[in-house]
Amino acid sequence: MSQIKVSNAELAKVAEEIKFDILAGVPEGENELKRSQIARTFISDTITVPTKEMYSYALLASLGDDVYHEPSTAQVPHLAHVAKITGKEAGLFMPSGTMSNQIGLRTHLMQPPYTILCDNRAHIFKYEVGGAGFHSGAAVTPVAPSNGHHLTLEDVEANIVYGPDVHFAPTEVIALENTLNGTIFPQDEIIAISEFARSKGIKMHLDGARIWHVAAETGMSLKTLLEPFDSASLCFSKGLGAPIGSCLVGSTDYIRRARRIRKLFGGGMRQTGILAGSAAYALTYNFPLLPRVHALAHKLQSSFEEIGVTILSPAETCMVFYDASSIGSNYDEIAERGAALSEPLFLGGSRVVLHIQTSEAAVDDFINLIATIAEEKRKAGFVKPETQVNGHQDVYVRRVH
Repeated sequence: MSQIKVSNAELAKVAEEIKFDILAGVPEGENELKRSQIARTFISDTITVPTKEMYSYALLASLGDDVYHEPSTAQVPHLAHVAKITGKEAGLFMPSGTMSNQIGLRTHLMQPPYTILCDNRAHIFKYEVGGAGFHSGAAVTPVAPSNGHHLTLEDVEANIVYGPDVHFAPTEVIALENTLNGTIFPQDEIIAISEFARSKGIKMHLDGARIWHVAAETGMSLKTLLEPFDSASLCFSKGLGAPIGSCLVGSTDYIRRARRIRKLFGGGMRQTGILAGSAAYALTYNFPLLPRVHALAHKLQSSFEEIGVTILSPAETCMVFYDASSIGSNYDEIAERGAALSEPLFLGGSRVVLHIQTSEAAVDDFINLIATIAEEKRKAGFVKPETQVNGHQDVYVRRVH
């Protein structure tokens, strides 16, 4: 076989075409500007960015290929640590919370037909692009909580599918979310649902993307919070401020199967040490910041209530849901007014999310903006109607951009 010889000039030409300097043309100080904007963004906690300290820490993590079972010496103890603190046998690093949930469910689901039962507001039902049906061929039973806050054992018993009737796909997994819309699922209710599920041979999965907030608010250990579940997904970027990554935890056999499905889904990763390093930094240095986030959420809620804003879902952790119409405004007007400030605010719809990089000055400016708009509307003749919050309504109203 003849060997093709490439001249240095030809190679140089190809190299010239390929090269790209991503930093060329980037204005000086752009990242610092972005950091200041994130401190004033209330749309989500996923927009937090790695600090310089996190970057420096992560760069020290060792290297290795995860797919070839050569994970870095940083990732192996990191996953073992997450498994240990959650009371599970093993963990698997995932690039996203959605993939972690979908692989978590698929690993439980062996032979169709089957159904997944969850809250009708759950992320796996509303915000994962119908993944349960697409990836697992699973039907979903979305249940509206009768108390408007969280599913109860009675809700589950009334909607679960089991027994000999061949017309229905049996419930194979009950998937709960904690927190959901920033609210904390009572642990005693989770335990009751879990005991019932296990009596029927049904698996329990937790979407624990923001479970860190529950631990910070209640003081309960992750092991206690996750004990009722066969599997759980925990996010390092939501709340904790890592740039990317979630962890799926469960039994050793379960994680072994999940590793194969992760590869099937295209989620196998290579040199993950830098990501594991960022996540480890977040666990150590960012988790203790969550109580401050909760305090800011309570401050914002109480101030809104003093102004006359109707709160659709109160602050239990890092989120507040409010009704813009209760002061005669709408979410678009408020967002546009916030964006027009000398130091802009970045606002979404009804959901206000506070995070570890939210500044107190931004919270004060948001409160002052709402107070200003409310006063303008009152002077223009607006009278707040006598309405009651419907506990069964979807409080999450998104702006259409």
